[in-house]
Amino acid sequence: QVQFVESGGGLVQPGGSLRLSCVASGIDFRLRVMGWYRQAPGQARVVVAHSSNASVTHYEEAVKGRFTVSRDDAKNMVYLQMDDLKPEDTAVYYCNQNPPIASRWGQGTQVTVSA
Repeated sequence: QVQFVESGGGLVQPGGSLRLSCVASGIDFRLRVMGWYRQAPGQARVVVAHSSNASVTHYEEAVKGRFTVSRDDAKNMVYLQMDDLKPEDTAVYYCNQNPPIASRWGQGTQVTVSA
């Protein structure tokens, strides 16, 4: 069964850092482009970064230079290092394939950036 489980969120002050982790199961992970998505209150879920199995990465303009996506194909894991966090980064963060499997969103992990 396809499953994505995110962890690592929390409350952090502006300028702080967090590292999110996601473990995937039920997919041929090394063949998939993996993405990190976020959904802020009252807004649609959007992709913020993704990584191919060739480690080709892509970032949404708002997070370029601050977020870094990486993956460990041996562990079926994808990570999102978030630095210089801003209040506008506050959201629930999810991982999924890119493009996503619509029926397989996980619980996500809450990131709150506040003083």
